[in-house]
Amino acid sequence: MSNAKSLVIPLLLIIVGSGWLLTTLDIVPGIDWVWTLGIAGVGLLTFLVGGFNKATVVVGSFFIIMSLLSVLRQTGRISIDIEIPILVILAGVLLLIIRHPAIPMPKWMLESSVLKS
Repeated sequence: MSNAKSLVIPLLLIIVGSGWLLTTLDIVPGIDWVWTLGIAGVGLLTFLVGGFNKATVVVGSFFIIMSLLSVLRQTGRISIDIEIPILVILAGVLLLIIRHPAIPMPKWMLESSVLKS
């Protein structure tokens, strides 16, 4: 098992435990931490397992920012009517960012293009 993949279970436990503790201590009550931290965990794990490339920049970043917006919505700072358009704009911005040549293509995409040749 690779180093990144062996981190999945410990990181998930830390993420869920942290949210549970924050709710129990009434530091940030009223937030569905399993949902919010689960989304953030998916975003972080995307980078850990997939590395840094055009696919993970979009997927990982989108999930991490989605979890932050979820906290803002659940604490009453923004409404769902604000959250959804921000996510649509974010998707467009991320798709523009990955056009930058400094962000590498995913290995699986390069391998599939070699097979077609």
